[in-house]
Amino acid sequence: MTASLVHACRQAGVEDERVLDAVRAVDRTAFLPSAQKPSATRDAPLPIGDGQTTSQPSLIARMVQALHLTGDETVLEVGTGSGYQTAILSRLARSVVSIDRHPSLVDSATAALGGLDNVVLVVGDGTLGWPDLAPYDAITVGATGPQVPPALLAQLADGGRLVIPVGPPNRSSLQRWIRRGTESVGPEQLMQVRFVPLIGEAGFADED
Repeated sequence: MTASLVHACRQAGVEDERVLDAVRAVDRTAFLPSAQKPSATRDAPLPIGDGQTTSQPSLIARMVQALHLTGDETVLEVGTGSGYQTAILSRLARSVVSIDRHPSLVDSATAALGGLDNVVLVVGDGTLGWPDLAPYDAITVGATGPQVPPALLAQLADGGRLVIPVGPPNRSSLQRWIRRGTESVGPEQLMQVRFVPLIGEAGFADED
């Protein structure tokens, strides 16, 4: 069932076999609302409620690949969303901390993830990170902000990687930053993307 998504990831330039194996192993259907389940194998973003979407699987895979995970890392995921990317990360890292500002999405992701023992889900402002469990070897952000939140850079371990879209939602630049000692090196521009806005103290204002 996931073969078409693995193929789409390869076509998009994903070459890391560990990432492809994780995409192959995670059934996207389990992380979608009932109305979207028939579209689970489409390589496209899909609505998941609360005005949010789950990202295109090939884009998720490209972002995860950019983190260069080896299996020993503690990862912070900003934007739990459906929990689909969380499940992929859980197969590639030692532990995953995932934060979302929508309690209902955290609840549904918790149910879909089925009690994975290396995942911690929390509700909060993702632009502030989650300092209680920092530092992180890798941070990935699933929404675009007007700037790189300083707290995320500060919570990177030495050598840690941050992958984040920056700019207006309809024309963001996916960037990678690396922590070197006390300095943050970047941005490395990876690609142009479209994401929902990153809402929070160091992001866009909530217009609701």
